Amino acid sequence: MAPETVNRPSRRTLWVAGGVLLVAAAVVVVVGVAARRSQAAKLNERAAAQVTRTVVVISPASAGETAAIELPARIEAWARAPLYARVSGYLKSWKADIGTAVKAGQLLAEIETPELDQQLLQAQAELATARANAELSANTAKRWQDLLASGMVARQAVDEKLGDLTAKQSAVRAASANVERNLALKRFTRIVAPFDGVVTARNTDVGALINVGGAPGTELFVVSDTRKLRVYVNVPQNLVAQLKPGARAELTVPERADKQYAATVASMSNAITASSGSMLVQLTVENPAGELLPGSFANVSFALPRAAGTLSIPPSALIFNKAGLRVATVGADNKVVLKPVTVLRDLGTTIEIASGLQATDRVIESPPDGVETGDVVSVAVSSNVKKQ
Repeated sequence: MAPETVNRPSRRTLWVAGGVLLVAAAVVVVVGVAARRSQAAKLNERAAAQVTRTVVVISPASAGETAAIELPARIEAWARAPLYARVSGYLKSWKADIGTAVKAGQLLAEIETPELDQQLLQAQAELATARANAELSANTAKRWQDLLASGMVARQAVDEKLGDLTAKQSAVRAASANVERNLALKRFTRIVAPFDGVVTARNTDVGALINVGGAPGTELFVVSDTRKLRVYVNVPQNLVAQLKPGARAELTVPERADKQYAATVASMSNAITASSGSMLVQLTVENPAGELLPGSFANVSFALPRAAGTLSIPPSALIFNKAGLRVATVGADNKVVLKPVTVLRDLGTTIEIASGLQATDRVIESPPDGVETGDVVSVAVSSNVKKQ
């Protein structure tokens, strides 16, 4: 029986199969490399997009002809009179409470003074005694002068009688002055308003023990003239030269935020306070309706002239670090350029720039942390600062 014949692939077939496998492997490798490159490119793009920061740029605004600067102030009455007791006693009655409008000379209170009354009676009695002694001394001196003319007494005796008369007359004048002093004190038992105004404090009541006062806190009443008010404000030294007596200002108070009151610079202290670097300025404001209250706080707005060509930016645009005060601008190639600037005035909501910026610069409104010259940024919105 003949042996079975085994069919083996030929060499050519093996070579073809190997080639196919190699091509397939190459395709798989090429596809994998391409996919990885695509993913890497996408990651690089995403990273670059994250590195490129988006910023908002503004243009420095023209500051205009005037600048409004607001400063805190305090309001005081045009005239304020604390009324103290000049005599001791007990409060008999009071006629005006806080908030009462009073006229000059109007009775506010009466003080009962039993001790002073007795002192006055004693002084009047002493005056009567002194007058009687003086009258007797005058008659005696006249008689002795008549006796001297007849030669019956010596000149020395007459001079003694005249000297006694002079002493008695001096005693009369002293007693009379003591009576007048007590009468003057008696008049202080009536507490009266010194001028037209409003009672802003009453610190006593009926039956209260009254002592002679003068120290702060011991006043019985306080009368204030509120028809016209004084306003005191501390103006920074760099703004003092732009204020003059007669300058106008606008005043606002928290309780009437929607209303403005016209104020006028009345006087200036002409001295800089070392502790604050400011000058005390006094303004006046009319208060016919009594809407402004003495002792309250207020805001005073001054319209100050500006130099021609002054530019302003918001405070958020400033960068302050060890390199000094700078502003971040964006060039035509969207690269950051940090520019050193000097501040002319800080007006609170805006900063006036003295040098370092041009009107055509694109300023980053709120520079991100760590921004440096040469950083590439993406500009989101362009806007202009409103004129101040």
